[in-house]
Amino acid sequence: MQVSVETIGALGRKLKVALPAEELEKAFSARLKRLSTQVRMPGFRPGKVPLKLVEAQYGDSLMEEVAGDLIQTSFREVVTREGLRPAAGPRIQRQTVKRGAQLEYTADFEVLPDIKRTDLAGVKIERPVVAVEAADVERTLETIRKQRVTWQPVERAAQSGDRVVMDFVGKIDGEAFEGGSANDFPVVLGSQTLIDDFEKGLLDAKRGESRTVKATFPKDYRHPRLAGQAVTFEVTVKEVAEPVLPTVDEAFAKLLGVADGSLDTLRKEVQQNLEREAAGRSRNVVRAQVIKALLEANKIELPTSLIESEMNRLRQAEEVARGKQPVRAPVPEEAWRQRARERVAVGLIVGEVMRARGIKADPARVRAKLEELAQEYDSPQEFIQWHYQNPERLADVESLVLEQRLVEEMMSTADASDKPMSFDELVKMDAAS
Repeated sequence: MQVSVETIGALGRKLKVALPAEELEKAFSARLKRLSTQVRMPGFRPGKVPLKLVEAQYGDSLMEEVAGDLIQTSFREVVTREGLRPAAGPRIQRQTVKRGAQLEYTADFEVLPDIKRTDLAGVKIERPVVAVEAADVERTLETIRKQRVTWQPVERAAQSGDRVVMDFVGKIDGEAFEGGSANDFPVVLGSQTLIDDFEKGLLDAKRGESRTVKATFPKDYRHPRLAGQAVTFEVTVKEVAEPVLPTVDEAFAKLLGVADGSLDTLRKEVQQNLEREAAGRSRNVVRAQVIKALLEANKIELPTSLIESEMNRLRQAEEVARGKQPVRAPVPEEAWRQRARERVAVGLIVGEVMRARGIKADPARVRAKLEELAQEYDSPQEFIQWHYQNPERLADVESLVLEQRLVEEMMSTADASDKPMSFDELVKMDAAS
């Protein structure tokens, strides 16, 4: 077998391969003989059809099959021998195949980049450390109260924080526009559910009142056809209601699952939930720092084929997630490309770090992670069995364990330190990471 390897750019490779005619003939003859034992033709007993007749009828297609198999096996052999790591399948071009001639083909493909840095020696990483305070617990209880608000109709004028139920018709230049009308539509004033001008125009409205509200859509509004447009809304107010928050008492505690209604037990459970949340958010922040550090330590060229494949995958996922939601402004091509580049880079670097450092999903850690996740469910054992019964579900948990192992391994090589902070500071840091 004659082989030449040409480097094209940083990652491109072109293989030129020539297989001896003898090898092609040997493979073809063996395949032809095997087929002759299976083929049936009138006038001949099974397995006794002359090779010449079999070749005359099936020779061309048989030669294509043989050539395809030889190309696949020889390509794998060459890339292994040459130490090449294809990023994706090759683009094969071959000359016409015929008996008595050597089989020649070229294979164009990209190789995976070299990942040289698999540790974070000298990199400073701060690990958030949070002590949940009583104020955090009370603030969370207040949030829960607001989530369970009820609405008491009032006859006074609407003010910020009230809920207004209305019918409205939106018009541009006197013409109603699609999606600009609704009946019995509830909105809490100040919630920024609607555009700012619209909500402000409802202040001081009373039940039974009709009014015209003038507004202008923001220039960066999510629907391009409405962005920057001046509109009027013909509004009929059907109800104004003020919020009524539940009292933090025994009934409130029972509503949240505390059987005996003890407020001390409720606060203890809230604190435990916040501590679990803080631990999870801290892991998120550390992970983000680790990934960022690995990316900065490995400035690599990325295979175009992987970027294009990831872009297509992201677009398909977006279409599935959007479903029947209103059409949004199209994502610019460069935005898709940037997201795809980041995901491909992370995947390649993390994969190589795990391979180089022997990071694997230990079954005991997978079990421990499952038991941890199961605590959020009423039937923990059923949750665990549900995962073990399905390899795909179990693989999701294994991925979490691998990620944790990666972060632990990288933190052991980095210049890591604890950074005390408040729960609110951690939430903001997690959101920004």
